[in-house]
Amino acid sequence: MTAQASDADRRVLVRPDWLQATVSAVFTAVGFDPADAGKIATALVEADLRGVSSHGVMLVPMYVERLNADGVTRERELDVLYDAGAAMVADARGGMGQLSSPQAMGHAIERAGRYGIGLVSVRNAHHFGAASRWAMQAGQAGCIGIAMSNTTPLMPAPGGAERIVGNNPLAIAVPTKAGVEIVLDMALSAVALGKIRLAASAGRSIPDTWATDPSGTPTTDPEEAVLGMLLPAAGHKGFGLALMIDVLTGVLSGGGWGDQVRPLYREPDRPNDCAHLFLAIDPELMGGVESFRLRSSGLAARVRGSATAPGVSRLHLPGEIEAERAAYQRRHGVLIERSGLDGLLEAARAVGAVVPAGGVLS
Repeated sequence: MTAQASDADRRVLVRPDWLQATVSAVFTAVGFDPADAGKIATALVEADLRGVSSHGVMLVPMYVERLNADGVTRERELDVLYDAGAAMVADARGGMGQLSSPQAMGHAIERAGRYGIGLVSVRNAHHFGAASRWAMQAGQAGCIGIAMSNTTPLMPAPGGAERIVGNNPLAIAVPTKAGVEIVLDMALSAVALGKIRLAASAGRSIPDTWATDPSGTPTTDPEEAVLGMLLPAAGHKGFGLALMIDVLTGVLSGGGWGDQVRPLYREPDRPNDCAHLFLAIDPELMGGVESFRLRSSGLAARVRGSATAPGVSRLHLPGEIEAERAAYQRRHGVLIERSGLDGLLEAARAVGAVVPAGGVLS
């Protein structure tokens, strides 16, 4: 069997509405009201639609385990601790990031409308999934949106052999005349840990530039990589930026930083205690939104129209491939790892969730 055929066998095509209903049913079964369960499901399914499966429904079993072990709470409302107008500090009370994050960015957008900029720092938080979703929330409101989070330490300092900083994700979304066209979403490791976990569950090797084994030696074995350390994107530059995100999230908010942020998988009964930062910038109060959108559209057009290297037919903006994939998969079905589907269905069975029929297309 060819590698390509093997990869095809590891994936399954499902209906997006079925996936949404199934994930919603799981979170309803573990104690969330249907509206909140639906919000969590939408965030996870959207990640799969965009092709970011490391932040999609593969997370459901881990979330359920943590909920059952009280490592994450069912709190849904942010507790505002400090309000200085354009800036706010809030406590997520250990609740799901997919519920606290839209509230936090909503506050940032509202403050940006009043002051030109809105910043919300969130502590005592839990994993929020794909950072781009929360940056795009601001973009869809006409603002530049920035979202970032710290994670449990996964990467060493340059030359180090100890996990010292997370691969702390950063997302920036920029509106143009055509919508939210420019969306950067990146973890500061060569790849997200979830991508390595997907490779492990699917039995695939990984490039030796992604991670090391526990001794610090580069590895192609994803199981060893999970136990070892992720390698920073762009070497010392990625490490430095990840460290600064730890400052802007955990240190600034009074929340967890460094190894105070606990692992999601290895310690399901302990609070994650990560921290987030949400920033919205309203172009209307900084020269006018129409002028900004015209200029950002010009920048987008300049990138797309720039000269291509031999063999390259098209250039893409950050986030453009993901947006096109999401539009296609909404129409034709979403492709997910078979191991991810199996994990979702097992979680559903374990909590007694009713799974709708007819979801698998091929």
